[in-house]
Amino acid sequence: MIRGLYTSGYSMLTLNRKMDTVSNNMANVNTNGFKKDTVVFEEFSDVLMKRFFDGSDHSPAPAQIGNMTLYNDIATVHTDFTQGALENTGISTDVAIDGDEGAFFCVAVPENNQFREYYTRDGAFKLDSNGRLVTRDGHFVMGQNGPIMLEGSEFTITYRGEIIQNGETVDTLRIRKFENPESLRKYGFNLITATGESQDAAFEGTIQQGFVERSNVDSVKEMVDMITVLRAYESNQKLIQYQDSTLERAVNDIGRV
Repeated sequence: MIRGLYTSGYSMLTLNRKMDTVSNNMANVNTNGFKKDTVVFEEFSDVLMKRFFDGSDHSPAPAQIGNMTLYNDIATVHTDFTQGALENTGISTDVAIDGDEGAFFCVAVPENNQFREYYTRDGAFKLDSNGRLVTRDGHFVMGQNGPIMLEGSEFTITYRGEIIQNGETVDTLRIRKFENPESLRKYGFNLITATGESQDAAFEGTIQQGFVERSNVDSVKEMVDMITVLRAYESNQKLIQYQDSTLERAVNDIGRV
């Protein structure tokens, strides 16, 4: 009976963590370039599936009593890097990566009086007061020669990322492609950071000026997942109530007999 309480209680904790992930996906359904997260479950460790020495068979080693899965735990939160739909905005500072799901724009973020390189698929850029191309949060968009400096919003970006203004190539967008995007980690503010396992690869996509990449979140699917999690959570709540009621009778009624 106590084991059942633990099973239902831990299941509720796991479902609560999944609900956090689903809710975050729903909250970012309209965030440009956002990549949805998916929860991956795993079985609880089989260490509790063995009977340890209890003196009955004089065996010093734990005896296997069979497979028994009490509940699942969250193994990892996987990020889906599938490309979202491209939306035509007609704005010259909007840029999208097309045809390469492992490629990202490089941006410079101030950190401890220095700049650190992060990555994003959100190409809804703008020009700051100094003519620098920046993200919506004001972080510098990086080119091959550093932060991109422009003279006004009249410029052209080729499919290879070359920025042409007044008939001259000003710079080229710095695009970094990762062979294993699953090694990347979300930093926050729609930015992604590389890890020691991240490996570079050759960029195989194209750059589309006047477009932005939408989120790859399917709002209908996320809503279905949210309803499923809620129903499972309510079922575990009822199970705990039933087991608590049974324990109460066992203590108060059977104990008197």
